[in-house]
Parts: sequence; structure tokens; C-alpha cells
Amino acid sequence: MQISRRQVLGAVGAFSLGAVLTSCAGFVRPASTPATGELTFTTWGSDSELVGFRKAIAGFESANPGAKITLNVVPYQQIYPTVDAQLQSNTAPDIFRVDYRNFGRYAGSKQLLNLEPLLDASVGASFTDALWRAVQFDGKPYGVPHHTDTTAILYNKAAFAAAGITSVPTTLETAWTWDEFEKVALTLQRKLPVGKYPFAYNWQGQGAARWLNWLFQADGRFLDKKLRSPAIDSEAGRAAIDFTKSFFTRKLVPANNSVKSSTYASDLFFSETVAMTFAGAFLIPDAAKLANFEWGATFSPRDKRGGGDLGGNALVATAGTTKKTLAAKFLAYMVGQKTMRDFCATSSLLPTRKDLVAKGIEFTVRPELSKIFVGQASTVRAADTAQVASPAMGAITTVLSDQLEQAFIGGQSTKDTLAGMTAGITQALSR
Repeated sequence: MQISRRQVLGAVGAFSLGAVLTSCAGFVRPASTPATGELTFTTWGSDSELVGFRKAIAGFESANPGAKITLNVVPYQQIYPTVDAQLQSNTAPDIFRVDYRNFGRYAGSKQLLNLEPLLDASVGASFTDALWRAVQFDGKPYGVPHHTDTTAILYNKAAFAAAGITSVPTTLETAWTWDEFEKVALTLQRKLPVGKYPFAYNWQGQGAARWLNWLFQADGRFLDKKLRSPAIDSEAGRAAIDFTKSFFTRKLVPANNSVKSSTYASDLFFSETVAMTFAGAFLIPDAAKLANFEWGATFSPRDKRGGGDLGGNALVATAGTTKKTLAAKFLAYMVGQKTMRDFCATSSLLPTRKDLVAKGIEFTVRPELSKIFVGQASTVRAADTAQVASPAMGAITTVLSDQLEQAFIGGQSTKDTLAGMTAGITQALSR
């Protein structure tokens, strides 16, 4: 169980160093056929991510004469329609990038390559429990956890100073409780000019599942332990809905900060409409360019425990690839220690390997913020990721989006919201 960075480091210290520092070559079981040939790799990516991918591909090709990786870049909005169409027409890429929320639907429909026969049996021990669990289906790995990300808080230093807020939490153990966070927000509200708001939350677009952060912080679940039935109608579920509804009823966020809004929380922060925004580490390079004011970062709030969303992406091979050995070798290389460290540093993303979590990582941009996001990621538990990796997660995210919009903007009661979520999740699981 991962509650704090200190506990993560303790677990890593107790772990066999030889296993933690396994080389990428050791990840792949011996094969009778040489790992040569061409692989196609489809992804989306920011400019910094694509630099990282191209550097890693060049390194793999240099280390493996006779191997070639052809990179196909598509916009994020087109990645899943493109891959889905290619899977249907048997023209799918050998490798593609998939976020953890969509991983389950591909693994559950047997469209991904089972890597268990191709990877060394000890490979899973090199990753944090939560992230290794995120690429499992029926107890077998169908991908590798390439990187992760999670939500922390970016704040406007001048706005805090004007409100008399002189310090922010610097450790997970001292992260604001829900009550403390609310007091900070109310303090800002009293001091900010008209038309300005304390904060914005990043649950727009595909991010409706980020609301689950609040549920996890309340020590709740949306699926039962067998992952077969909804479990959201609970004390924790009520607490999470009541608290997040109060953001709107108390006008702590702009009205256009709802789940289905087309305005992103980060844009509200960059324009200084809000004093805080919840954001993933991937936003740091943009913030460095677009925020014309001094800003810092601190941890997300905690209730009964700390909690965060499972951001980031896995790399997977399609079940129909004819180059299984080469595909496995490439995936292993992409999660090797040096490759992952370089990619995460360049892209402002978080590692999934225990050794990199233990050593820490420094982002190329604003390296002093690395420890905030690495620490926040340690609050994500394997029990949380198991739910998010459900094959039904795509449909469940739609349910969350619809019901939260009704609660936040439509005035729907907490009781009716929980009932709607329960019914919708039940239907999603039955498909």
C-alpha cells in the first residue's frame, strides 16, 4: 500500500537492488529467432514527448542492428478512432500508446499481445505496484507502464501573498486537509477582485475520471473489490459529491469550470481568472511559457487519505503483430532505467520504475517541482488503478461526466447523483 513518498522509499530500500536495477535486456526472455525487422509505432505527443520518443527510437535502433521503428504521429483526438479502425481492418500498428483509462477495453477485447511469455517473470517487480497493476488483465501483463502523471496544485504566488497566505504544504504529510483547503479557498475568495475565483479543477474533456481523486481521498471506491459491481453509493461517495458540489454552490470556481465545459482549467489559470489550478506535471512546460506571473506547486488535498488520478500512458503491442519478439524487446527498452529517466525529464512526466521513484527525477523545466509530483503519484494505490483499468472504464467515464454535470450545474441532489452513477456503472459493466 502506498500512502506516502517515505513509505515508497522504504519499500524500495527493502526491495532486492538486483531486481530493481534489472537492465532492459533482462526484461526479455531468450528467443530462438533474432529480434530484427521493422515495427510500426502509433502515438500522439507534445513537442517534448515526440523529442523523447525519437531519441529513444534512435537509441533502440543503434543498440539493435537490423531493427527499425517507424513512428506514426496522430493528434490525441484521433488516436483511438485511428487505432480502432486499423484493428478492424487488420492494418493495426505493431505498437501503440494508450492511456490507462482506455487500456482495459483493448485488453478485455483480446486486441493486445499477452506479454507474459515474452517478458522475464521478474519484470513486474521493477515497477510500482499501482502502475504494474494498471497494465494487467486477468492477472497477465498486456503492456508496460511507460510513465504516469497525477494531479497537484499550481498556485499564483502574488494572489496568495495579497490574501495573506504565506505558506503552502511542502510534504505529503502536511498536505491540506479538505477543511484546510476550503479555508484557503474562502480566504482567497474574500481578497480577490470581482470576477476572479480561488481555483479551477481539471476535469474537462477526457478528465471526468479525475473527480475520482476526491472519492479516493475519502477512502471510497466506485467498483467493488471483485470489479464486477458499483460501489460508489457509500459514505465516501456522498462526501466526495457533497464537497465538490460546494465548489459551485459557494462560487469557489467559475461557472464555466464544469465537467463538460470547453474551457480548460489551465486557461483560467494562465489568464489569472483563478488563483489556483489543479494540473498534471505535463502542464509545467506550458505554464513556464504562458503564465506571466510567479507560480509554484503544492500537493493535492487529503481527507481520510491522500489520493490522485492515474494519469500517463502505457505502451502496448497489438495481438496481431507478426514480430512478437521484436515488439517485446522494444517495449522493454522503452521502460529501461535510462530511457525512462530521459523521457520523463524531457517531457515533465513521472516514472513508473521503483528505482527512479527512489532516486527522484528532475524535470528539464522547473526541476524543483519534480518532487511534488513524484510524491503526489505515490498516493495512487494498486486498488485504485485496478478499478481505473476496468474494460468498462470508457463507459464509466461517460457516466461520471453526465452525472457530475447534473450535480454541479443542474442542481441534481447528491442522492439522485449517486443513484444515477450506480445505474450507469451497472449498465457499463454489463456490456
